[in-house]
Amino acid sequence: MNFNVSNIFTWNNLSIILDVLIIWFLVYHLVILIRGTKAVQLAKGIVLIFIVRIIAGVLQLHTTTWLIDQIVSWSVIGIIIIFQPEIRRGLEHLGRLPIFGEREDSERNESLRFINELDKAIQYMSKRRIGALITLQQETGLDDYIETGINLDARVTGELLINIFIPNTPLHDGAVIINQDHEIAVAAAYLPLSDSTMIPKRLGTRHRAAVGISEVTDAITIVVSEETGGVTITRNGRLLLDISRDEYMKYLTAALVPKKNNNEKWYQKALRKIWKWGADR
Repeated sequence: MNFNVSNIFTWNNLSIILDVLIIWFLVYHLVILIRGTKAVQLAKGIVLIFIVRIIAGVLQLHTTTWLIDQIVSWSVIGIIIIFQPEIRRGLEHLGRLPIFGEREDSERNESLRFINELDKAIQYMSKRRIGALITLQQETGLDDYIETGINLDARVTGELLINIFIPNTPLHDGAVIINQDHEIAVAAAYLPLSDSTMIPKRLGTRHRAAVGISEVTDAITIVVSEETGGVTITRNGRLLLDISRDEYMKYLTAALVPKKNNNEKWYQKALRKIWKWGADR
C-alpha cells in the first residue's frame, strides 16, 4: 500500500484542523472570561444538560430526548440574556484590540494616568502607614467578589483611594476592586484568604487576602502594610514583598500599559484611514 503525504495536506483536512483550532481558541477564551463569575455555575448546568441529552440518545429515551431538544432549541435567547454581562465584557475586550493607532495611544495615556493616580495614593498611605488593599481586575471576572462590596462606580483618583482607606471610616475595612475600565467598582469587598504556608507569619489578613485572590484569578493586588508602610504586590500566587516605588512602578507599567506598536500593519493603516474618513463625514 502506497502512502502519499500529499493526501494528508488536502484543503479538506486543513479546514478541519483550522475549524478545531478556532473552536478551541473561542472555548479557551470563554472559560477565561467567565472564570470567577456566576456564569461558571450556569455553564456547568449547560454542560450537564448536554451530557444528559447524549445519555438519553444512547439509551433511546425518546421523551427525555425530545424534551431536552426543545429546551436547547429555545435556549439561545436565554443564554444571551443570562450571559449579557460576559458578552458585553467580551465585546469591550475586542474593542480594545490595537486596530486603530489613535485608540492605542488613548489607551496608553489612560493607563499611564491610572498608574500615576495609584502611585499618588500608595505613596501617601505608605508614608503615613495607612493600610490598604487594592485589587486590579485583569482577564478573569471578579463579579463574585464585587457583589460582597459597596458599589461606587467611580473614576480612579489618588484622593478618592486615600479617603476610602482612612482609618475608622465606613469603607476602609476590606478591598477596593478596580475593573478593566479603570473605575472603582466597589469598596469594602471581601477576598478569599489563602491557606498557603509560604506566607510569612508576620503578615496579616490583608496580605493573605491578596495572595488568596491571586490564587484563583489573574488579578493584580496591591497591599500597603498598616504596620510598616511597606508595599506588596501579588499575582498568580506570587508575593512581591516590600518593594520600592521604582520596582512597583516598573511592574505596573509593564503589566498595565499597552506596548507601543511602531510597526503598524497595512490593515491597521487602512482601517485607521477608513475610521478617520467616517469620523470626518
